[in-house]
Amino acid sequence: MSILKEFKEFAMRGNVVDLAVGVVIGGAFGKIVTSLVNDLIMPPIGKLSGGVDFKDKFINLDADKLLTYIQAHPTEITAGHVTLAQAKLAGATVIAYGSFLSTVLDFIIVAFCIFLVVKLMNRLWEKPAPAPAGPTESEKLLTEIRDLLRAKN
Repeated sequence: MSILKEFKEFAMRGNVVDLAVGVVIGGAFGKIVTSLVNDLIMPPIGKLSGGVDFKDKFINLDADKLLTYIQAHPTEITAGHVTLAQAKLAGATVIAYGSFLSTVLDFIIVAFCIFLVVKLMNRLWEKPAPAPAGPTESEKLLTEIRDLLRAKN
């Protein structure tokens, strides 16, 4: 069997096609959730916390590079705040905890949605009928009596 034919058989199996569809839908769903977090959830949280934009929250670990950038580009710094993009452009080492919090929130929302889908699927799937129990003691006794009567005749 040629490799091309084997690959075609493999790729057209139901599970592989289902997986491919799931990956495509999951990628699109991930973009929707990212937009939900970045555009709908984080702005009100930022507003409630005093107008903080969480995407630009970071801890600077390289003060010299950031100071050099600020001195070289004083007109780009608004309200005395350096954005995460500006800090990265300056080459400063930063811990971008705001982006991390947004990503964690993305994950929690996706995980919760997957949980709900799995829970729904489990409800919709028919549970198999319980396996019939073995014969009861009285049935065993009756079977013995029947077998003894057959053996007599």
